[in-house]
Amino acid sequence: MFSWVSKDARRKKEPELFQTVAEGLRQLYAQKLLPLEEHYRFHEFHSPALEDADFDNKPMVLLVGQYSTGKTTFIRHLIEQDFPGMRIGPEPTTDSFIAVMHGPTEGVVPGNALVVDPRRPFRKLNAFGNAFLNRFMCAQLPNPVLDSISIIDTPGILSGEKQRISRGYDFAAVLEWFAERVDRIILLFDAHKLDISDEFSEVIKALKNHEDKIRVVLNKADQIETQQLMRVYGALMWSLGKIINTPEVVRVYIGSFWSHPLLIPDNRKLFEAEEQDLFRDIQSLPRNAALRKLNDLIKRARLAKVHAYIISSLKKEMPSVFGKDNKKKELVNNLAEIYGRIEREHQISPGDFPNLKRMQDQLQAQDFSKFQPLKSKLLEVVDDMLAHDIAQLMVLVRQEESQRPIQMVKGGAFEGTLHGPFGHGYGEGAGEGIDDAEWVVARDKPMYDEIFYTLSPVDGKITGANAKKEMVRSKLPNSVLGKIWKLADIDKDGMLDDEEFALANHLIKVKLEGHELPNELPAHLLPPSKRKVAE
Repeated sequence: MFSWVSKDARRKKEPELFQTVAEGLRQLYAQKLLPLEEHYRFHEFHSPALEDADFDNKPMVLLVGQYSTGKTTFIRHLIEQDFPGMRIGPEPTTDSFIAVMHGPTEGVVPGNALVVDPRRPFRKLNAFGNAFLNRFMCAQLPNPVLDSISIIDTPGILSGEKQRISRGYDFAAVLEWFAERVDRIILLFDAHKLDISDEFSEVIKALKNHEDKIRVVLNKADQIETQQLMRVYGALMWSLGKIINTPEVVRVYIGSFWSHPLLIPDNRKLFEAEEQDLFRDIQSLPRNAALRKLNDLIKRARLAKVHAYIISSLKKEMPSVFGKDNKKKELVNNLAEIYGRIEREHQISPGDFPNLKRMQDQLQAQDFSKFQPLKSKLLEVVDDMLAHDIAQLMVLVRQEESQRPIQMVKGGAFEGTLHGPFGHGYGEGAGEGIDDAEWVVARDKPMYDEIFYTLSPVDGKITGANAKKEMVRSKLPNSVLGKIWKLADIDKDGMLDDEEFALANHLIKVKLEGHELPNELPAHLLPPSKRKVAE
């Protein structure tokens, strides 16, 4: 099946084999990882085989939350238009998984048709049956936001055993399938109801091992007062801390992600800053998509290796003729010990092993006699892929990033605050006075001039040493003061005249008020006497 060649010969061919990251990932998976997965029936236990569409598809964002937390409204806010199949209301309205994707015309593709389309990355969802497929659709429309990303809307999560049973399919398993393939998972919470139901808790636990993709949005925050908002935020962090069992604090974005007027506008600036942070995070997805797919393939390869060790160990322990059933029960019950032995023998991190309870449940229905013994050659190929081929692809990732124009999500809500006076921070900090006819520093220049003339200017300029004595009074670190000096010393003569000194003090004030300094001096901050020189 394979033509094995020496490492040197193989590595000489790599630049020809891997013209793009997507092509390289597809080849590595098909030639090196897939044989291991098939040999040890990885797809029956963990995840279906990957297809070409999984490597070529646009970045996807998965929205998860209890009913009426604003998931559908959030999508509408991002793309700034209605989409087919959209329903919004205070009651549980979205009862389907809706993949909102780009298409030449507006329309809906039902689930059964969607999972047979090789161009879409959903073919393996066929395994969840008609109960799920009848609740799955693709809403396609020509929208600029969807040129760069796709968004998956999910049914509102309800509380109680009845709702879980009545779905007719394994809701948590479907979400886990999506979690493996999406680039970002956004958990939405309503500021008015923070109770995390049993099903929601189960769903969040199903997202384990994908914590790096998870972002949390505390939505509808404009409907409560500041003091209440602080309490709600604290309560949410406490609840999440009990479920998302990681030492890092999960990132929570606070705001109201819709186009309605703010009910309580006191926290407008906070909401604007949080929205911009979240938008930047989403906009970075196309740029980081190749790296994410590479990272997911590495995680999959590590799990496939561990799975191979587990299956081959179970095969080795099985008797050849009598007592198979009893031995199988014994092995399943002692799976934790088998994990420990594999961990010691092969120096594998405990975090690479699949969930113990889930693995035990899956093994109950398996015929151990059909398991395969350890085949070192398959594992060596995967080890070689992780050691050498992945490094080659990492170089390609960086090359693709440098050669392409910066990829960002455009259109919809992302355009609304990019330009003009409603961009975040417009007219604040270093941007203050951007629209004024007069130089903004001139307002405080008389005060700065008094200090300037106490610093012994010669020929209208003060030395760097004298300027430093005054500037360090701000208690800003030298790295910041050095940047301010670089911005203020416009003619680069190592000295400051009265206008440059006033500018330096203005920038110190900007920093002390908590704003960031610009990398280059904005045109409106250039002193009037220097503007012709600068031009």
